[in-house]
Amino acid sequence: MAKVTVTLDAELVVEVMVLAGVGSPQDAVEVVVRDYIARGHRTETRTELTDRNLHETDAKPQEPQG
Repeated sequence: MAKVTVTLDAELVVEVMVLAGVGSPQDAVEVVVRDYIARGHRTETRTELTDRNLHETDAKPQEPQG
């Protein structure tokens, strides 16, 4: 697996380490990146389900009103 080196503000990394309960800066950054990716997947899933439901609602013939 390829590795990437990134320079980050130490205070940000320490805050993530404390919040995530991890002991190393590497683990802290990995936790943040994995959480960001998981959140994106959850959003995609919710959006897809909403879009599908809207499409199904639009496809149903509407009853006459009035």
